[in-house]
Amino acid sequence: MTGTHCPPRGTADRLIGRDRDLQQIRDLLGIGAAGGALLLSGEAGVGKTAVLDALAETARADGTRVLRAGGVQFEANCSYSGLNQVLFPFQDALGELQAPFRDALRVALGFESGPPPERLMVSNAVLLLLSTVAAGDPLLLVIDDLPWLDRASAAVLGFVARRATGIRVSFLATSRSGSQSLHDSGVLPEFRLQPLDEASADHLVSTRFPDLVASARRRLLTVAHGNPLALLELPSALPAMRGPAGEVPAVLPLSRRLETVFGSRITSLPHPSQRLLLLAALEGVGDLGVLQAATRQANDGYHLDDLAPAERDQLVHIDEEARRLRFRHPLIRSAVVENSTSGERRAVHAALAHVLVDQPERRAWHLGEATLEPDENVAALLEHAARITLHRGDAANSMRTLIRSADLTPPGPDRARRLAEAAYVGAESTGSLPSAQKLLDDARHTAPGPQSCLHSAAAAALLLLNGDGDVDTAHGLLVAAIDTGTHAYDANDKTLVDALHTLALICFFGARHDLWQPYHRALEKLTPTVPPVLSALGKTFSDPARTGASASEELDALIAELAGVTDPVQITRAGTAALYLDRLGDIREAAWQVVRMGRDGGPARRYMSGLIHLCLDDYLTGRWDEATQLADEGIQLCETHGYTAFVWYFLYIQAILAAARGQADQADATAEQIIHRALRQRADCAAHYAHHAAAVAALGRGDFADAYEHAHAISPAGSLASHAPHALWVTMDLVEAAVRTGRRTEAAAHAHAMREADIARISSRHALLTEACAALATTDDDEALALFTKALAITGAERWPFDFARVQLAHGERLRRTRATTESRTPLSAALTTFEHLGARPWAERAETELRAAGTGKRHNGTPTTHTLTPQELEIARLAASGLTNKQIAQRLYLSHRTIGAHLYQIYPKLGITSRTMLRDALES
Repeated sequence: MTGTHCPPRGTADRLIGRDRDLQQIRDLLGIGAAGGALLLSGEAGVGKTAVLDALAETARADGTRVLRAGGVQFEANCSYSGLNQVLFPFQDALGELQAPFRDALRVALGFESGPPPERLMVSNAVLLLLSTVAAGDPLLLVIDDLPWLDRASAAVLGFVARRATGIRVSFLATSRSGSQSLHDSGVLPEFRLQPLDEASADHLVSTRFPDLVASARRRLLTVAHGNPLALLELPSALPAMRGPAGEVPAVLPLSRRLETVFGSRITSLPHPSQRLLLLAALEGVGDLGVLQAATRQANDGYHLDDLAPAERDQLVHIDEEARRLRFRHPLIRSAVVENSTSGERRAVHAALAHVLVDQPERRAWHLGEATLEPDENVAALLEHAARITLHRGDAANSMRTLIRSADLTPPGPDRARRLAEAAYVGAESTGSLPSAQKLLDDARHTAPGPQSCLHSAAAAALLLLNGDGDVDTAHGLLVAAIDTGTHAYDANDKTLVDALHTLALICFFGARHDLWQPYHRALEKLTPTVPPVLSALGKTFSDPARTGASASEELDALIAELAGVTDPVQITRAGTAALYLDRLGDIREAAWQVVRMGRDGGPARRYMSGLIHLCLDDYLTGRWDEATQLADEGIQLCETHGYTAFVWYFLYIQAILAAARGQADQADATAEQIIHRALRQRADCAAHYAHHAAAVAALGRGDFADAYEHAHAISPAGSLASHAPHALWVTMDLVEAAVRTGRRTEAAAHAHAMREADIARISSRHALLTEACAALATTDDDEALALFTKALAITGAERWPFDFARVQLAHGERLRRTRATTESRTPLSAALTTFEHLGARPWAERAETELRAAGTGKRHNGTPTTHTLTPQELEIARLAASGLTNKQIAQRLYLSHRTIGAHLYQIYPKLGITSRTMLRDALES
């Protein structure tokens, strides 16, 4: 984790070779001023802890309050253990918070019992608490070894770190180079601490070891490569280096050599001291009260006074204020554990489990480590702990705990069940697909046979979709498990409900009537009543053209229940039911909540669902720049976690926006990419989405025959294809393309089918499109104009800007063809304004052409030129002008660096410049 920690020397300015680093870090952190956040990274032993100590010492001298916590490998599975370290001194200050925040934080920190608080509530509570404290004295929050911090604490502190600037809180964390931590997702800017330069390294060795002979010093400098820990510790451990023949041995790699150095220091301690250090290393938090109680429980002849030799040797120190023991360096902790026997470790874990009776998660974990042979009681405790962890939203640690539970389960169906549940959590929530596959294989080998538990089948189905399997195989596997299960169709069986929801997703992917039949049969058998979310999905997600409107009341109830709900599963499932009734706007804030949780380390699968729902709503409601940004974020998320079955949603958003904005080649290429995989996996719904984007691209370039073919591939003219939900989204595309290619009969038949299905009941958008399609299809101009007027007068229709503007354009075109040129200018001008705001260039050009034909050569006032930057382009241009690289801009905006480059390629000609260096002047002018 951190670098070397030297014995205290009184002042920070005596840290050799780090003056420039310290000043840069102080400036970046804004210590004592506005605040800020930074990750200090570097190789093991490079000096990160020494730098932290120096910064903390200077900050305290300047009146800043310093809080420290450390990530602990052995506490990584205990939710909020790191947060407990940070906030332990502020127990009294919790009373100053409002009741909801105070109560949530006290439960999360283990000071009180109660239902697990939602992570966003805990995050806001911590932010409010630190802001309150910082109103007195500024704060410096220091986190040692960030990658070993428990995920729940890491997510909360990441939330605080992003908001530190402006509240006089500075956040500094350390991480060994290459470790997975918050900085991987762009949460913290990074400062890489480099090894000492040759002159500083020589100065350090000469100052601390003046008796070292020149030859030994040169050899030491060569082997250490500027690593301060090696420079300081190797001479201390090898006194012979100070003699005439002193020389640094070059047998082991540096990391192994340092482990050996610390190991020799530990083994030189008295045995009771070694045992006490092992207890502290495995306890993880350093709570002196717990350590004292555990020493009494162990009854092994050692007690806290035996820490004295380790303290004198600078291996540990005691934080008197927090009543915590802290290791001087993580390698000391590692060496302590490495130098112990397995029996000694088990004995310590058993003692800790006996003491931690009021902390079920930690107690279960220690029991698991203390147990060698299968033990159903311990396995059950671990399973219970895993459920607690999952309920808190920490799916990754829940999965790990379930695996340990399965390891300690006697061979048989319970072991297979726990492995299968771990696999399901990995596939459904955490995004750990390779691990989930291995767990699933282990579960099958553990309890072979024809039977398949629902968790196993649901996990296998998701893995099939994300691998080389097809929809039909995944569907058959899951249906068989449901049909042969022992659940008795109990509607209160959560595992069954989860399996049926997964089945609904698979049926949606396939977009065929026969796939949905087993789902509806299962719902008919559920007792005592069908859960509302499953009932709504069976109507809105399967065949919304025929049954969607009938689910309106159920959907109203589902959305109403979201008030105050923090469960991402409930939120995303309600969003899925709302999609084809155009009700995504009603769950928009809840979806953002899920996305923020995901960015803070929440379940990747739920994070992805939240992004999908926001992207689709953004497209329909005209937030196209945001949709582009979120789609790019979604693609990165899918690539990171291997969710290849879901990436087409985000590719579709990219394709449909490219199509609407006139980038037809890009839209066609992306659509073809989606269709290629969809055909191979029989995922017809994904193909439908891609055909929609291709149809819009064809309409934009005026290739109406091609547009008709793509729209027809989703739903043949004259009918709304059965169980093909996306047929609702291409009604106007199909009718317009049919009219433009002389297929009046087909156009009229499709408009009639829309009225027969009464899709106008679904939403104001579909009511708008129903009247507009009837207007396009009729040859009677008076009837057409009346229908257009009726369409544009529908309450709420303007909420769908692109669709609304297309109807305005069609209305203006019909008016002009009937010689009502003056009247045509109003809808045409309104449409042009919307198209230009959206950046829908092909439709803007059509509107401009019609306006010129209507006798309006001058553009209406207030209309921006086509060379105006979009809001997103302007933001990118400003960031680039400030000196940020493409990668830094991408991290800030949750885009890929390739997307940033593409935007800049378009920005330069709009501003009339040719290079990045010209951006600032161009923006100022």
